[in-house]
Amino acid sequence: MAMLTASASSVSRSPFCRPEEDPFLLLESTLRSMEEILRRSRGLPLRRTWIEQPYGEEEITLLEEEVIPAIQQCLARVEELDQRLQAQQEAEIARIEAERMAQLDLVQA
Repeated sequence: MAMLTASASSVSRSPFCRPEEDPFLLLESTLRSMEEILRRSRGLPLRRTWIEQPYGEEEITLLEEEVIPAIQQCLARVEELDQRLQAQQEAEIARIEAERMAQLDLVQA
């Protein structure tokens, strides 16, 4: 997860999109918020805006044991995809640079 945080900060300076346009930054922020809310409300019911009945111990346990790990797995998979795309991009840049150097060698010869 540390890599995701590091990549998230580099994306915020990205020329490709604004942070608010990146759904995975939103997902990461949601995860951090959920973890913090659960930490602060330890032992207390969680109120919801749309229903009178707050989340009790059973619902909170489901959040901790199923929802948070699912979000973490999603973010880990996104990180894997990001790394694969980054490697492909770097390989393509290296290929283009090698072609450019080869052409320069031909011109100079």
